[in-house]
Amino acid sequence: MKENRKIRLGISIGDFNGIGCEVALKTFEDSRMLDFCTPVIFASNKIISQQKADLGLNINFNGVRDASQSVEGKINVVNVWKENPKIEFGQATEDGGKYAIKSLRAAVAALKNDKIDVLVTAPINKNNIQSEDFKFPGHTDFLAQELNGESLMFMVTDSLRVGLLTDHIAVKDVAGAITPKLIRDKVMTMEKSLKMDFGIRRPKIALLGINPHSGDNGTIGEEDDKILKPSIQELFNKGTLVYGPYSADSFFGSNSHGNFDAVLAAYHDQGLIPFKTLSFGKGVNYTAGLEKVRTSPDHGTAYEIAGKGQADASSFKEAVFTALQVFKSRKDYTTWNKNPLQKQKTKRAS
Repeated sequence: MKENRKIRLGISIGDFNGIGCEVALKTFEDSRMLDFCTPVIFASNKIISQQKADLGLNINFNGVRDASQSVEGKINVVNVWKENPKIEFGQATEDGGKYAIKSLRAAVAALKNDKIDVLVTAPINKNNIQSEDFKFPGHTDFLAQELNGESLMFMVTDSLRVGLLTDHIAVKDVAGAITPKLIRDKVMTMEKSLKMDFGIRRPKIALLGINPHSGDNGTIGEEDDKILKPSIQELFNKGTLVYGPYSADSFFGSNSHGNFDAVLAAYHDQGLIPFKTLSFGKGVNYTAGLEKVRTSPDHGTAYEIAGKGQADASSFKEAVFTALQVFKSRKDYTTWNKNPLQKQKTKRAS
C-alpha cells in the first residue's frame, strides 16, 4: 500500500432486505468519515440508488468497475452485477441471500488481491445464503477458508473483548468439540491478536468453564477438570498468561472481566449474551487470526425495522474504526519487530 493513500475500506452489503445497506450508507452520510478512509461498497449502482431513495439518505456515490479505480473523498460502488434484483424489505428471500454472497465473494477477492485493505461485512441471513456452492454457517467459516491463518471469532469494544472456543455449532456438540489442541490454538491466536492487533505487550486471558460452576470438581461434568485445567496449566507453564476455568454465571456480573485483557468463552451464547448485554450497539465482531482484517457490526439483519429508516449505525461505524485501527496496529507491530535496534534506540532516548 502506498504511504500517501488512505486506507481502502471494502464493504459487503449483506442481505439487502435487511438493514446492512442502511447502516453502511448512514455511516458515510457523515462526510467527515471520508477523512479516515476510502469506502468501497461491493454491490451495484442500481441497488445503492434504490436504497438511498427508499431510505431518504443524503449521499452521493461514485460507480466504478474495479476497486482499484476507487476515488478518495467519495463513496465508491463497485458494480458486481448488472441485473436489478427486487428489494423486499423485511423478507428473507432467495435473492437476498444470493446477492449477499455475490457481494461477499467480490469483496474477498479484492481483499486477497490488495485492491482493498480491510473489509467490513454487513449482516447476512445464515439460512438464505446456503446454496450448492456456498455451504458455510456464516462469514467466519468462509473467511477462514479464503484467508490464511487460524480464525477466532472475537467480539470487541474499547473495554471488553470476548472470543469463542466454538462458535456456530449446536450446544449438544460443544463439549465433544473442545479438545486440548483447540484450546491451545484459540488461546495462542487470541494472544497473538492482542499483541499484534491491539498493542498489548503481555496480555492476560481468562478462560470460562464448559459446565455450570466449571463442573464443581467433577460433580457436574468432567470436561473442565480433564480438558480445560490441564490445557491452561500447560499454556501457563510455557509463558502464556491464561487463567481459569472460571464459572461463567458470575464472571461478568462480578466485573471479573475487568482484570483481563480478553475472555475466551466455551461456546457462542456463553460469550455473546454477556457481551451484547454490556455493549450492544457499540460492539464489533472481529475475525482475528487471519492474514487480512475483517470486522462486522454486532447485530443481524433486523428485518423487523428494515426499510423504515430506524436502524442505528453506531455498531457499523465502530466496525469501521476497529478495522482501521487494527490495520494500523498491524503495520506498527510489523515495523517494530523488523527493527529491534530502532526499538532499543527509542527506549534509550526516552
